[in-house]
Amino acid sequence: MKSILPRHGVAATPTQPAQGAQPTRSVAVDGHRQRMKSLVRTAGMLPVLVLLCIGFSLLNDGFFTFDNLSIVTQQASINIVLAAGMTFVILTGGIDLSVGSVLAAAAMAAMIGSNIVGWGWLGVPMALAVGLGFGLVNGALIALLRLPPFIVTLGSLTAVRGIARLMGHDTTIFNPQLSFAFIGNGTVLGVPWLVIIALVVVAGSWFVLRRTVLGLRIYSVGGNPEAARLSGIKVWGIEMFVYAVSGLLAGLGAVMSAARLYAANGLQLGQSYELDAIAAVILGGTSFVGGVGSIIGTLIGALIIAVLTNGLVLLGVSDIWQYIIKGLVIVGAVALDRYRQRGSART
Repeated sequence: MKSILPRHGVAATPTQPAQGAQPTRSVAVDGHRQRMKSLVRTAGMLPVLVLLCIGFSLLNDGFFTFDNLSIVTQQASINIVLAAGMTFVILTGGIDLSVGSVLAAAAMAAMIGSNIVGWGWLGVPMALAVGLGFGLVNGALIALLRLPPFIVTLGSLTAVRGIARLMGHDTTIFNPQLSFAFIGNGTVLGVPWLVIIALVVVAGSWFVLRRTVLGLRIYSVGGNPEAARLSGIKVWGIEMFVYAVSGLLAGLGAVMSAARLYAANGLQLGQSYELDAIAAVILGGTSFVGGVGSIIGTLIGALIIAVLTNGLVLLGVSDIWQYIIKGLVIVGAVALDRYRQRGSART
């Protein structure tokens, strides 16, 4: 028996390292899965954008030309600026349905200011002030009076549209000698000013959201307002800030639009812009309930909308079918992204 026990012990010993190696392999596999999930979340809707570009380039030779891509980026620029402001709002769990109307009113102010002899540049600060003012009004009603964001901004959508029409006496204001027209039609080293402004807004928004305490507080308010309040964050101040940012960027979008058109109209300008901005934010992966999202995702979402619109026009698709296709693609893309995120969370 003494000779058997040692032999049994020796035989059993080599199997222990093999059993101990299993957790090591498991940790390595789990680490690889975590890296893949992180990559999927970072990529977001980028694969959809790439597939759309490839598809339209195969269907139409004119899509992947410098001139057309310049048109796409310029068409996307104003929506990118509006969607950046909308990202701040939705990250807190709010919504701003008034940005299209605010843009129209601010553009009217820009054109009125531009027609003052010798003070044409006054139109730019006037537009920004009007946008900021309406944003602060929305923020005050929501943050201080605790009114629902949807109701407040829905009311603003209608009321501010009426104000925009009153500002121009329900007519279009023109200025063929617009002093800041280069913003909408000029370039720097071949890059349109509209695109430069949009990228600067995206970069500034990214810095605020990802590299400042203020950005952390915005995410905290969206994630759990009550916990944020108990931790000492002034939730009302954060809400005021995000609606002010949305209004200010709507004013900037108004300057860009007026500069591109040399004109503004309170009735037509900005119609449905709020829907495109919201679609860009949601396509970019920002959660409607707040606390989750990124400005880079919003940029990708805005480009998806611009590419889809441009590609359908190049293919000669009628306006009716453009609306139907855009709606289906947006719903399908968001559903696919949500499914992918849930799948990666389960693994």
